[in-house]
Amino acid sequence: MPAFPRAELDEMVSRWLAENERCEQAGDWRPLALMYTEDATYGWNVGPEQDFMAVGRDEIRDIALGQEMEGLQGWRYPYQKIIVDDRQGEVIGLWKQIAEATRPDGTAYEVPGIGGSWFRYGGDGMWSWQRDFFDFGNVSAIYLEMMKNDALSDGMKKRIERATSGQRIPGYFRRGQAPVAIW
Repeated sequence: MPAFPRAELDEMVSRWLAENERCEQAGDWRPLALMYTEDATYGWNVGPEQDFMAVGRDEIRDIALGQEMEGLQGWRYPYQKIIVDDRQGEVIGLWKQIAEATRPDGTAYEVPGIGGSWFRYGGDGMWSWQRDFFDFGNVSAIYLEMMKNDALSDGMKKRIERATSGQRIPGYFRRGQAPVAIW
């Protein structure tokens, strides 16, 4: 992995954070795809038997940032910490997951703990690789709590219906069968 000037990586992170916030406010993360190389990959683990992987900018836009973020409009993902490794051209961003919906006591539904994104910089102001990590058990627990309290948006309900339909969802693969290595 090549080294990159620290100023270039810091500029990339600043652009990423600003664009991510803009997309979050718009409820449409697909424009972020322009910040990935044409051949970039973006994936995450969904449990002991399943991984997700988007291969190429089009799949990142349509599947990872489109299909997978559908129903999450109104959720916020504030970054808590950014770690930059200019010798390897990698960045780790740690974030929270906070729903727009609130509990009867007024507190936000928030996934306990912290999630993160591990990025590999590809030069020219674009990521070439991203892997997200989060506690799927905590995410599931918040979704269940929101279901019990009838706090899910219509989009979230559709998202859960799709995930539990038993139908193949683009981007998801049984562990070991993904089109490219997860890590």
